[in-house]
Amino acid sequence: MPGKPLIVAIDGPAGAGKSATAREVALRLGVPYLDTGAMYRAVALAAGRAAVALPPDEAGTGRVIELARALRISFAGDATAQRVLLDGADVTDELRTPECSQGASIVSTIPEVRHAMVALQRSLAAATGGVVEGRDIGTVVFPDATLKVFLTAPPEVRARRRHDELARRGIRVRWEDVLADQLERDRRDSTRAHSPLRPAEGAIVLDTGRLTLDEVVARLLELVRRTLTG
Repeated sequence: MPGKPLIVAIDGPAGAGKSATAREVALRLGVPYLDTGAMYRAVALAAGRAAVALPPDEAGTGRVIELARALRISFAGDATAQRVLLDGADVTDELRTPECSQGASIVSTIPEVRHAMVALQRSLAAATGGVVEGRDIGTVVFPDATLKVFLTAPPEVRARRRHDELARRGIRVRWEDVLADQLERDRRDSTRAHSPLRPAEGAIVLDTGRLTLDEVVARLLELVRRTLTG
């Protein structure tokens, strides 16, 4: 598509395999990878560090908005070893805790926070293109993306993946608690008034529940090839 950067928009609920898929697809295509969920987790982390009460606390909402507008969030490294920088400091490992994930789901319901993050996401990806993953990439951030994909999987499968990921990182938590958090996050993400989680118009929906990572990546690469060759 001459004159337009290649943008692959990958949306879907937590645990659908977006991050692992997006990283590998970006690596295979030789383009940048952008994890927009990490940006909302960075906002939640900054709020926690500043002891800001998250919504529905009214005063906390205003403070979170101020933080989101002032934070410097950037990425370093390639798709295989990307690091997230918050005001110049590497916070990658801190962003993957259950508390940070839940905090991200809360701050992302604030329209002003989403506006700030969307502006940053567009500026990061618009010039160079890339594989961008999140929850509103195809619907809001890049509705004219080259390819729009919505990954999903049954809640129990997604919770198991998340539980296994946390276990590999030495974080012990009950699977039942992970599932409960997953269902609550799904509810919050899909029912929020601003940019609710849903497949974008024209997006290809892919259930990853019974697919391996390699199979999902292969399908997306084939979709990219078909899209580019018309």
